[in-house]
Amino acid sequence: MQALRKPEWNDWCPGCGDFGILSAEEMAIKELGLDLKKVVLVSGIGCSGKIPHFMRLPVSGVHTLHGRALAFATGVKLANPELEVIVNGGDGDQLGIGAGHFVNAGRRNTDITVILHDNMVYGLTKGQAAPTLKRGEKPKSLPRPNINDAINPIAMAIAAGYTFVARGYSYDVKFLKDIIKAAIKHKGSAFLDVLQPCPTYNDINTKEWYEKRIYKMTDLDPVVKEPGETVEKMTKGIARSYEWGDRIPLGIFYQNELVPTYEERIASNAPSYKNTVPANEKIVHEGKFTTLIDDLINEKVV
Repeated sequence: MQALRKPEWNDWCPGCGDFGILSAEEMAIKELGLDLKKVVLVSGIGCSGKIPHFMRLPVSGVHTLHGRALAFATGVKLANPELEVIVNGGDGDQLGIGAGHFVNAGRRNTDITVILHDNMVYGLTKGQAAPTLKRGEKPKSLPRPNINDAINPIAMAIAAGYTFVARGYSYDVKFLKDIIKAAIKHKGSAFLDVLQPCPTYNDINTKEWYEKRIYKMTDLDPVVKEPGETVEKMTKGIARSYEWGDRIPLGIFYQNELVPTYEERIASNAPSYKNTVPANEKIVHEGKFTTLIDDLINEKVV
């Protein structure tokens, strides 16, 4: 099978974790045997925003606005539920300016995959502190230690309603590829926090620093098998996500496929949505609205 990656100049810094994320994403898409014409990569602004540029057609890509990748991806998925939508964004893009969209994407449980490139700095704009940088830390790009508390992406995602929440590491490409595959196969909103060294601006959380600490969880059962387990599994996943320091866990923290997706919720209000793909329908024919639009209006979709 032809490589999905375009053979064009890539200006990420040498050693950037984005290379590993791109490789893992490419491998996951190929190994799952997805219909490439139905794969859409959406990104925001930042180093991670270039991911769609490096994938060949027929994979589609959209490089959209800062903090708005999740809003755009939601629209893509709802307009055509047959598409496999994968979002790439940095910690600043998704948890800074895009934090509101991040929370709302979780509570809707739209069937998309969200990959967070988590290097704790704004790599494209000279290394300012991102929302995941711990208070008191001072990477070489900052004139003074960071004075803001850090967001815990795993805890935030579980609390917001994402139904698949996991963590990977950009330099362990094989493990990351397997986690991405699991996220794509999940029915519902899947969130993957990818720990990613920034060799240019973050001289604290380096490859050597991570590889002394990261380990793969084997003792946490994250899967909700019946509704009564939900709160317990969410609580355990959030608690485990705060293990940070000498040991940092990788793997799946929470998974629940018992929650209806946003597409299913829309279909419960508008039965016509199940049988049509809005993106493929004509809005107007011979000067009149099509049956689909009439049906949606009559069903009073909200």
